Order: sequence, then structure tokens, then C-alpha cells
Amino acid sequence: MPGLQVLDADTARTVEQVCDAIVPGSARVRPAVYVDALLAGMDEGTRGAAIGAFTTVAEGEIGDHVATQEFAWVRALAIEAFYSDFVAPGVDADGAWAEIDFSTPLATRLAKDWSYLGIT
Repeated sequence: MPGLQVLDADTARTVEQVCDAIVPGSARVRPAVYVDALLAGMDEGTRGAAIGAFTTVAEGEIGDHVATQEFAWVRALAIEAFYSDFVAPGVDADGAWAEIDFSTPLATRLAKDWSYLGIT
């Protein structure tokens, strides 16, 4: 996956699968790019724990992990990655706001800029 700062291709696929299991349909916007950018800003220990949480939640059935701290963490990241209306650069897909019809006058005028995360 191009444009990643810390995730390798296999881990990025794991992140996308977990995100899509928690927020169905979210894989189309490539949430791993967003999560990767957040991970790049974390210290090494926290980053490792987050990646470990995605790896743990990817094992077995998603429902088996619902009551765990790992699930709570990856759920928050998956929801943020999608419902912030992120769409990875180069991806031709509608973001979440179109899907949920979040089209208030102010929302439609927003120019989303992900450069603060190192995403160009």
C-alpha cells in the first residue's frame, strides 16, 4: 500500500479488515492510511500496543473481542477513520458523510485537509 509511514503491507491489510468488520463498507476509503498516520505520531511503545490490538482483534471472530480493551481501542480508531470523512489520496470513493447524508450547509463548505497527519 503506497503512502504508508509505519505499517507494512500485511499489517495494513489487517487494519483494513478489522476496520471493515467494525464499520462495514469502510475499507473502500482505505482507513489503514488514516490509522497509519495516527500511529506515526505515537511513541514506539504505544504504536506497538495499537498494532498488537489490531492483530489480536483480527484473530477469530470479531464478536469474541467485543468486551476487551483491544476492541475498544481499535473500534475508536476505525470509527474515527471512517466518520471523519477521510478518503485516502488517490481513492475514488465517497466518504462517510455522503453515505449518512451529512450535508448541512457548513459541512458542505468544509475543505478537508489531512496534511497535519502527514497525508498528502
